[in-house]
Amino acid sequence: MHVPDGFINVPVSAAAGVAAAGAVAVSLKGARRELDERTAPLAGLVAAFIFAVQMLNFPVAAGTSGHLLGGALAAILVGPFTGVLCVSVVLLMQGVLFADGGLTALGVNISDMAIVTTVVAYAVFRGLVKVLPRGRRSVTVASFTAALLSVPAAAVAFTLIYAIGGTTDVSIGKVATAMVGVHVLIGIGEAAITALTVGAVIAVRPDLVYGARGLTRPLKLRVGGELVDAPAAEPVPVAARSTRKVWIAGIVTSLVLAGFVSFYASADPDGLEKVAHDKGIDEKAEDHAAADSPLADYGVKDVTDARISGGLAGVIGVGVTVVAGSAVFWALRRRRTGDASATAVPETLDAPDAPDASEASDASGARASERA
Repeated sequence: MHVPDGFINVPVSAAAGVAAAGAVAVSLKGARRELDERTAPLAGLVAAFIFAVQMLNFPVAAGTSGHLLGGALAAILVGPFTGVLCVSVVLLMQGVLFADGGLTALGVNISDMAIVTTVVAYAVFRGLVKVLPRGRRSVTVASFTAALLSVPAAAVAFTLIYAIGGTTDVSIGKVATAMVGVHVLIGIGEAAITALTVGAVIAVRPDLVYGARGLTRPLKLRVGGELVDAPAAEPVPVAARSTRKVWIAGIVTSLVLAGFVSFYASADPDGLEKVAHDKGIDEKAEDHAAADSPLADYGVKDVTDARISGGLAGVIGVGVTVVAGSAVFWALRRRRTGDASATAVPETLDAPDAPDASEASDASGARASERA
């Protein structure tokens, strides 16, 4: 789904860039409300995990592969605004360091892969959890469905963008049919990865899943043949619930996936590449501006062993993404804390005004008269 340079003309690419910048600005503001003691430490990890899993292309049809987009996963784990930022960080790292996705098409890619997938997925997810029974299984089912629908939604969005600003004269109907068809299949893989990941996190630390907050059922006890609410347990302070184990497990998993498992990923072109080649969309594709990057095409320059080259590139990508993402999210978290401190009113300002000197003198005189 990474759109290269040359697929979309300059005016539409520029418009998409402006739209993407506006959406990112809104997300930066919205993420400040989502990034609390639970989500802030994990947001950078979610970005790194998405980067790692995107390296794992899986076959979906003869000669075609697909990979995770990640919008649904990020939105459900850390919130929709933070999710947009997570995927945007991944796309920026991929475009600048690995020559994956055109630099002039960065706005198109963020609009399509970060914004559309996140918005569609989270809207579907929230709608489902409202009508499904309250529980962990419903969260997993809603995650699967939301991720499944988010991928063809992104394919439709790309088709619409191409209909407006495509650089080749091709049948939009045929492009739409091919794009949606292959990305429905890719969506099944996206749904499976998303549901498994959300299910794994919710089984260990349900408090860390943003989309599952407030969905737990109150404990019931049977007293005298009737079900009554159990006494509420003493809440554990959020700060006391360490995320260290989850963070370490997540970063190790990401490093293993990107550094080792990625070598066994499918080498077939992904859905967009296949459709572009078959329909002639790629006739005016341009070479990437970072094609000479030391990490271009997910390999380390001058390392001849393909396994080692790809593994090192994956490990570097995970490291750079988690550092960049964590820096952004911690800065937003500190900004939120600073804003909260600035708006807090000291208790001394709420105390009654002290009496002035004349009132104190009158009061003293009145008490003296009473004693006399």
